[in-house]
Amino acid sequence: MMHAIWTAATGMQAQQMRIDAIANNLANVNTTAYKKSNVEFQDLLYQAIQNPGVDAAGVQIGLGVRPVAITKYHVQGNLQITNNPLDLAIDGQGFFQVRLNDSAGTLAYTRDGGFKVDADGNLVTSTGLKLDNPPVEIGRGVTDIKVRENGMIFGRRRNEAEQVPIGQVNIAIFPNPAGLQSIGNNLYLPTSASGASQVGNPGSTDGHGALRQGALETSNVELVTEMVMMIATQKAYDTSAKAIQVSDRMMESTNQLVR
Repeated sequence: MMHAIWTAATGMQAQQMRIDAIANNLANVNTTAYKKSNVEFQDLLYQAIQNPGVDAAGVQIGLGVRPVAITKYHVQGNLQITNNPLDLAIDGQGFFQVRLNDSAGTLAYTRDGGFKVDADGNLVTSTGLKLDNPPVEIGRGVTDIKVRENGMIFGRRRNEAEQVPIGQVNIAIFPNPAGLQSIGNNLYLPTSASGASQVGNPGSTDGHGALRQGALETSNVELVTEMVMMIATQKAYDTSAKAIQVSDRMMESTNQLVR
């Protein structure tokens, strides 16, 4: 009976982790460019009472389940029109490359294209991280900013009648985006699983997505799907708890037989 109790306990722990991931997805349903997470499971070791043979299927008792990975699904979210000239959305694959404010100047990657212009005229994220691929300096007093699908930025400086090129926005793609490490603030770091970044012009034929000015990518979390998964997870948790209760009652009945 002890096997049943410990096996059901692993199920409760696994479902607890799954509900944690679902709760995080629901909390970020309105986070720009958020990618939903899903917990993946594997069964644990089996106790072989009788090995399978030619004439018998064998007797093998499973000892539970364990979480092995929390996978990010980098499916593109919907594009929401904002009409803000500094809002950029990537239509397709790719990430904006930004420079962290640490001592090493680490490069990080994001799909959150809600950019601003800082006091020095640099294009930065909402948290002040500079766009770096290479850095884009809009400059002060620039108006009528236009960003083409290929990342070229045009603007009209003071006392100028026509738009002139003022910068280029490139994006990076990875062989395996699911292998990126999430560090919060809509940022990712490359890992050995993601592979090295490949920086290029948006809209190119090698897989870089095109830029859409005046729009932001929304979260790819689907509320209905997450709610259904939450109900199913709760039922699985309750069932595992019920298995522990039943095993406990069976052990109690066994103890009463020897009294």
